[in-house]
Amino acid sequence: MPHRKKDITPVDAAGQRLPLGPESAVLCRARDYAAGTVIPLHHHPDRHQLVYAASGVLVVQAGTGRWVVPSTRAIWMPAGIGHKVSCIGAVRMRSLYILPQAIADAPPSAATVSITPLLAELIGAAAIVEQPYVPDSRDGHLMQLILDELQALPVLPLHVPEPVDPRLQQIAQHWDAAPDDASTLQDWAVRLGVDAKTIQRLCARELHMTFGQWRQQIRLVRALERLAHGEKVIDVALSQGYASPSAFTAMFKKRFGQLPSQFFQ
Repeated sequence: MPHRKKDITPVDAAGQRLPLGPESAVLCRARDYAAGTVIPLHHHPDRHQLVYAASGVLVVQAGTGRWVVPSTRAIWMPAGIGHKVSCIGAVRMRSLYILPQAIADAPPSAATVSITPLLAELIGAAAIVEQPYVPDSRDGHLMQLILDELQALPVLPLHVPEPVDPRLQQIAQHWDAAPDDASTLQDWAVRLGVDAKTIQRLCARELHMTFGQWRQQIRLVRALERLAHGEKVIDVALSQGYASPSAFTAMFKKRFGQLPSQFFQ
């Protein structure tokens, strides 16, 4: 059988409407990016997007936070949400664009999800489907199976929410510069001139987590970014304030069920 040419049309960085027929519930775009590529802030006003790194690692920033997206994972980006994408290393990006009415109970906010081997193969096949496709055809059935798989993907804890309150922003900015800082909640209360309970209330209201959970999540995501750059586990662990590589590894395995050395394989 003749092979169809792969669609490598770039994602519209200006957020313009995709030129699709009304029957195209799903479209897959394939694009390879060099290390260090940054896709500027943009949005897709009328389609959800699944941003998948077939290889390489992406860092996605949106209005609600920052996500790390290694291979075998993807980020779900609801229609209309502005986002910026940075490539750590060379990246083979495969993006699905989905009509909102085509998928029931879609996540209302951005989230990192795990990509099953089946869905990875389906996305690869979808990249060579000619548009527009006929719904009651092999291509149409392929796309419907993708929609079915999307509704069963587990959400992963690879997100750091960004605070709005200036006091929490001050803490976040400090942790960005000094992630190994061991200042306690009480230390920060004194530094900011507020009661410790005030900081806890702000964390619960804005971030939906405790002060300790927030610090651990920031360290975890920053550690993932450094591991993606190929840094050694011992160097990453110490840079994030862990007493030893074993302490970092134990936390990592508890969160992901894998060792740091296995995560990007």
